[in-house]
Order: sequence, then C-alpha cells, then structure tokens
Amino acid sequence: MPAETLGNVLVLGLGKSGQAVARYCAALIGTRVTSVFVAAGQESPASREFLESHARDGFAYAFGDDGVPVGEQFDLCIASPGIPYWHQLYQDGLHASAKLVGELEFAWNESDPASLWIAITGTNGKTTTTALCAHLLRESGIDALAVGNIGDVCLDAVAQNAASVYVVEASSYQLASTCDFAPDVAVILSITPDHIHWHKTLEAYRDAKLGLLERLTSSRRHGVQSGQGEEGMRAAVAVLSATDEVVRAKVRELRPLSVEQAGFDYVPLGTKDGICGDMRARCGARNAAFLDANKHLKVALQGVEHDLGPASELRLVGEHNVENALAAASAALALGADARSVVRGLQGFAPLEHRIEPCGEVAGVLCVNDSKGTNVDSVLKALAAFPGKSIVVLLGGEDKGTDLDPLVEATHQHASAAVCFGEAGERFVAAFEDAAATAPAGFALSRAACMEDALDAGLALARPGDVLLLSPACASFDEFRNFEERGRVFKQLVAARGERG
Repeated sequence: MPAETLGNVLVLGLGKSGQAVARYCAALIGTRVTSVFVAAGQESPASREFLESHARDGFAYAFGDDGVPVGEQFDLCIASPGIPYWHQLYQDGLHASAKLVGELEFAWNESDPASLWIAITGTNGKTTTTALCAHLLRESGIDALAVGNIGDVCLDAVAQNAASVYVVEASSYQLASTCDFAPDVAVILSITPDHIHWHKTLEAYRDAKLGLLERLTSSRRHGVQSGQGEEGMRAAVAVLSATDEVVRAKVRELRPLSVEQAGFDYVPLGTKDGICGDMRARCGARNAAFLDANKHLKVALQGVEHDLGPASELRLVGEHNVENALAAASAALALGADARSVVRGLQGFAPLEHRIEPCGEVAGVLCVNDSKGTNVDSVLKALAAFPGKSIVVLLGGEDKGTDLDPLVEATHQHASAAVCFGEAGERFVAAFEDAAATAPAGFALSRAACMEDALDAGLALARPGDVLLLSPACASFDEFRNFEERGRVFKQLVAARGERG
C-alpha cells in the first residue's frame, strides 16, 4: 500500500463509502493519519453506534448539514458520492480542505501501484458490463473483482488487497468528485438524461462521465496491451459507444489524433448506424467492436481481429446487451484476456437480477423482471429485446418527470398493451391518451393503483406466448425501498400466480 502521509482527514457523509473511509483512516491514526473528523450528516442510531465504536484519540465527529468544524483546516477531504457539489456540507468541506476527492479516487490512490483498474460508466448497462467484464477476466485466469456501485465498496476491497484488477462500476456521482483518477481502461456506454436533479444540468452529468477521458493521459499505471505511449510504456484504452450521439462526438474529436497525441488508444463500439457498423470501414479507425454480417461479435484491437462467436449464443437478450458484451470483451482483451476464454465467458454469463430477467411463466405468459429499468432510455432497450413477441409492459412508480414521448412511441411500436401504476400512473396514462391517435389498432391501456394490481391487470390482457414486462421507467420509492425490493416482490408475485396455474 502507499506510504504517503494523509495528515488531517475530513470525511463527509456516513453511507457505505463514508463508513469505509472512516474505518480505513481511523486505523491509520498515529502513522499516516494525524486526525480524522467525520461530518456525518443526518443522525441515526446506526450511524451513532458506528462512530462511537471507532472513538479514540484523534477521531471526532459531528452530525447535521453544518457538521464541518468552523475555522479548522484539513489536508484531505473525502466526500461520499451521495452528497452533491452544491450541498452546504460539500461546500464547507471543499473550503476547509487542501484537496477534496471521492471515495473512488481515494481507493485508487491507496491501491497497490501494480494493480490495474477498469472504470465502466454510462447511463444504462453499467452493472451488466461491469459484472461481465470481471467474469471474462477471471475466465482468463486474471485475478479480477467487480467493485463500486455493483457491490463491494472500492476502498474495502483495496484495504484487503482483494484483487490485481479492479473493475469498477462508476456512477456520475462518484466521478463528479474525481481529480486525478485515471483507470487503465475506461468504458463509456450511452449517455442519456438522468440524475439531472443531482447534477443540475445535463451538461454537468455528461461531463462527469466524459471527464474520465481527460485524465487517461495521466494514468500512473500502464499495464494494458494496447497502443504505445510515451517512453515505450503502454497507453491506456477507452472503449466508447459510437452508437450514442453524445459519446460519438468524443469519438469524432479523437479520430484525427494518434495514440501519442491523444494520450490513449480507443475502441469505438458500432457506428452511428448501430452496433452492426464497423468504424474501421466507416472512417478508418484503428480499432473497432461490432456485430458482423453473420451476427458474430467482433473486436478488432491493434491489428488483430477477434471473432467472439455468434450473438445467438449469448444468454443475455437484446441489442443493447450485444453492445454491453462487446464493451466488456474489448476491455478484457485490452488487459490481456485470452480470446478463447472470453468466448467461453460470454456464452456462460447469465442475466443479472432485475435486468431483463426472465422469472417464470403464468398461463403461458413469460414474465420478465426489469425493475432496474428506472429511466426511459433503459425501457426503450427492454422493449426492443423481444423481437417478434407481443409485449404487455408495466410502467410506473415514483415519477422522475422525464419526457414521455419517446416512451409512448416505443411502447406503441413494440407492445400490445401498457398498464400504468403507482404515483406516476396518472401522468403516464395522460401521455398515452394524448398520443391515442397514433396508437396501433387494438392497443390496450390500463391504470392500476400499485404494482401487484398492475401485474394482475397485465396478465388479464396477455395471451399465451406473450411477454409481460416490468420495466417501470420510474424510481420505486412510492411503494418500495429500492428497485431491488420491487423486483423481488414482482418475482414472488409471479411465482405465486404460476403455482395457481
């Protein structure tokens, strides 16, 4: 581990990452850390118990949004990702500290310098791509661990020296508080409107993710297999969704630059025309990842084209998951994974829970749990994942206030019926009613009070062979603690109705 002195440390927030930082730094008091002060935010019995259990000389804390001690100065402030930059607690910490970083960057700095990092971000697909990438690396015998939003807090894994490669699902919240974090491979999937209430503007949300590319040139690690950087060291690699308009703009900026000029190499996923496009043929790119004319997954990296097998052999469904698979494979190959092992890993990887997850049949109707579909863009992908099937989609929950026109249009294109439920139900019904003139013949629209009622209404509308899809386009907090609970309850309800026959 690094031996750099950290000095007086301020910790903002006491969620999972805040607790990890407080625990880690408290253990270093008297060696690399002089003191730790935790501005813990809202008090709860659990947070007080945690802090009291770490009480010792040099460790202090306060609750409330004004918890940063007035007049004190700190060498380092580590902010929890849930605290936005405009919040008073964040601003107080920023002004009281020589440097402010997030837990992700702190973990990266504290990790073994020989370790490698892959950072995966984007609006949708992060979790699947992160889990799949770590799986592909392990299939190749590489000691890899998925961390970040997907499960283990980065710092907890680093403290245990748990892996030689950390594959981190990086949210926009985490990336907004990074200064120097420069992974060896950065994967940027599609960027569509989300979390605007936190970032305040779409531009700030976009820049939090794309900022990864600005830091790749300063990576302290150069272990990847792709293009040569300065002084013979290997350059970092960016895997970029060229099917997405926002990310494709970055690809256009990189197009005329050599690896030396850009500071990193890059692999475009698809083209403007979709994932079947080869960016080498389109504009002479050095590398490309795409679905070829025979529907095989191809990754061309540094002059070697890898055939990763037919997309039909993936257990993941939907074109968006083809792109996720290509992104994960590109990142794994960039870190030296064996292509044959990558093929084996791709074909053996099962869908993650709550992400277009088949969860049983009721009277011949396939029920699919996509509770993670909490924004419009993710629902558009889910609706397109069942070509040739008639879909009844369940939409609703806590309203995010997003534009529903694209959702209504896609539902009319792919589904035979929609059931709108929960707090957002009325606005969703109104959006469908406003577009009734463009609805296909026979399209059915229904309203339900809660998710269970929506399931029953959907089953009443579906016929054997249809797909009943829970993909809500909303948060879950009007009825559930989180999307995971919503998905688990949905599966339990499906199982109970399946047993009734």
